[in-house]
Amino acid sequence: MKNHVITISREFGSGGRTIGKMVAEKLGIPCYDNELIQKIAEESGFKADYIKEAGEYAPGGFLASAFSHRNNGTNNADYLWEIQYNTITDLAQKGPCVIVGRCADYILRGKADCLRVFVHADMEFRAERIVKVYGERDESPEQRLKDKDKRRAAYYRFYTDMKWGDARNYDAALNSGTIGIEKCADLIRDLYERRKSES
Repeated sequence: MKNHVITISREFGSGGRTIGKMVAEKLGIPCYDNELIQKIAEESGFKADYIKEAGEYAPGGFLASAFSHRNNGTNNADYLWEIQYNTITDLAQKGPCVIVGRCADYILRGKADCLRVFVHADMEFRAERIVKVYGERDESPEQRLKDKDKRRAAYYRFYTDMKWGDARNYDAALNSGTIGIEKCADLIRDLYERRKSES
């Protein structure tokens, strides 16, 4: 029997990470976000900061220029992808959980009963939020958002051959700017519980 898992993909600044943690708390199940990065770091031998950054770059730019090749000619990006793939698969097999980002929606296809959610919001909401929550002021918040989203989209496309943020790839796409962070968490919880009861 496949475990019930929630995967949350999100635009930068939309509150997807916060929503994921809220959902997990409401359901009493684990949420893997920074915890996932730590597990990949332990398995790979790379530092967590590098794992976090590398997870948003498609191979060729940052990864190719910043680090050398390793492991029988496999580059760092592919090496980390393999570890990420196996780690997410293992976590989903252990029991119900929420997994934020890291292409988990793609990785768990056919491996878990997966509720795939994409969280988005308009630029104004996200720009205001990253300044308030993260204190990001080094550059235009709007430019920071565009850069982060562009990297996430390229990484997702490279490893999944699917379009990041395309509603057809998810079970639900929620606008946290209009619905609200807390309400998004409630909706995801309700969808999860209904899906679980019907399976």
